[in-house]
Amino acid sequence: MTDEVKHNKRDIGTIAASVGVAEDAAHHGIAPPLWTADTSEWASPTDKPDYDYSRTVNPNRTLLVRALAALEGAQGGVVTNSGQSAALLALLLLKQGARVVAPHDCYGGTYRLLQGMEERGVLRAVFVDQGDSAALAAALADGADMLWLESPSNPLLRIVDIAACAKAGKQAGALVLADNTLPTPCRQKPLALGCDIVLHSTTKAINGHNDLFGGALLAGDPSIVERIEWWANAAGLSGSAHDAWQILRGLRTLPLRVDRQEKTARAVAAWLADHEQVLEVHYPGLSSHPDYELAARQQSGPGFMLSFRIKGGEAGTRKFVQALELVTLASSLGGFATLICTPASMTHRGMPPEAQAEAGILPDLLRVSIGLEGAEDLIADFERGFAAT
Repeated sequence: MTDEVKHNKRDIGTIAASVGVAEDAAHHGIAPPLWTADTSEWASPTDKPDYDYSRTVNPNRTLLVRALAALEGAQGGVVTNSGQSAALLALLLLKQGARVVAPHDCYGGTYRLLQGMEERGVLRAVFVDQGDSAALAAALADGADMLWLESPSNPLLRIVDIAACAKAGKQAGALVLADNTLPTPCRQKPLALGCDIVLHSTTKAINGHNDLFGGALLAGDPSIVERIEWWANAAGLSGSAHDAWQILRGLRTLPLRVDRQEKTARAVAAWLADHEQVLEVHYPGLSSHPDYELAARQQSGPGFMLSFRIKGGEAGTRKFVQALELVTLASSLGGFATLICTPASMTHRGMPPEAQAEAGILPDLLRVSIGLEGAEDLIADFERGFAAT
């Protein structure tokens, strides 16, 4: 076990700043180098080196896994070439015909992947409101092979009781997975709350610079880690050396960025909540949020994501986003720039209209990923949007 995993109770900033430092054996550089070789020399036909073939293992991926494992309190895992690759990798752990219980309001890419695999007869996907304990219990009553959690949800920032859900999932015989992309390990630790597996799209806040794709799948049980590693190698889902190197570089500032983004999100959400042209705001840091107390108990902060609806319907929403000058209309999240999107037509367009309606993803819903800009500047830009509606 690495020192990073042993000392995962260190300050999160210490972990982010220290993994891989001064480990350049060749030239003693402070920052780790980029190892791009696809294969390595063997001393003999039976002397397998630690790093033999880059699809299987690469030093840059090892360093990134060490950092993420330490941040999440995991025993290990793998880094993949996208968040969706990590999601696919999780499903490869399951047997043919497995039953997966997932949130009815999950990320659109997750919904599309589960639905597509169900259509091929690979698994059975059951989408349920996991905030409704009776509905979740009913969904688990017939057993489950995987319980897929997403809290806060994307895009409505709903909170579910991860510990209670994990307990119920395990009683039903399920592996319990939590997508921790939105809160990041800076704000939430699903493994400590009873989950078996934690998933990340490292494309988002962990990298934080809107310039690459990546994912990660981590576990607290070494036997699950071994299965994850086997399937990542067998299916060729591992991330590139360059992306792993760059994501680790972005991760160094993750705690600082999340602190700044969250502080700004709090200010913007409070301003929106008092605005006469706003119908509703979804942000776990507002006392009006229905899961405010649960969020405060389960997370160490409400994070940098929020969503809201304005008066004027879908037409007003379109005018609002087109009038913005500082905030960019785009579908990603977690980066240095504030992004806004209409999930129904962008991130969740793969969900059928009836599924969107059931999940509460309305055509006039706006989702915002707060970046590093000043709160006053973002508010001024949003006011520009309101003036256009």
